[in-house]
Amino acid sequence: MLILLPPSETKAPGGSDQPMSVSFPALDPVRGEIMDDLAALPVDAMMTALKIPASKRAEAEENLTLRSAPTMPAIHRYTGVLYDALSAPTLPSPALSRLAVGSALFGVVRATDMIPRYRLSGGSKLPTRSGTVPTMRARWGASISEVLSELGFVVDMRSGAYHSLGPVPGAATVRVETEVDGVRKVVSHFNKQYKGELARALACGPECTSVESVASVASAAGFAVEVSGSQLTLVV
Repeated sequence: MLILLPPSETKAPGGSDQPMSVSFPALDPVRGEIMDDLAALPVDAMMTALKIPASKRAEAEENLTLRSAPTMPAIHRYTGVLYDALSAPTLPSPALSRLAVGSALFGVVRATDMIPRYRLSGGSKLPTRSGTVPTMRARWGASISEVLSELGFVVDMRSGAYHSLGPVPGAATVRVETEVDGVRKVVSHFNKQYKGELARALACGPECTSVESVASVASAAGFAVEVSGSQLTLVV
């Protein structure tokens, strides 16, 4: 089972001198092209293209030297509500081995892959050195889907922009809803927290091979759940 998480816009700074090391070498050609295109852009042009605010200029500058930048495990690089709820530092190694993260820059990385801090989102349009401006979806093509389709059962918690970079046929997807005055609504504010809590329960729980077994783990963790096809809905 692989639990596929969304990345976060915010990322922890710093790291070690250990070289960048990422899984799934089939994705390396696209990764290299993206890093080369980032490094070739003047910072001001990059900030405009990627819609990076002036207050984050230092993060944009980090995109120029990704291959030599400090690294840390991906599961600690990404920060925010979902990752707080996941509480990766308290997870045992076997649980970490079940976790991966979708990424505009790397396609997908395992929890323990050593990655630098970067600034690039799934909805970005990054100019190439030849002058074209493809979407990240166009850059990745079918490569992410092909890699993920070989990994067995996947629980896909990625958000829309990252899911579109590499859909996984047969994966279980997760949706969070609440009911207000008899009307179902998608949860926005606490969506990431609930997904982080579910990811933790799945990482530490029994092996799942179907959306029904995911629902069983979610139910045991205290969630009200519904299953429709390959989609699991947490009702909170």
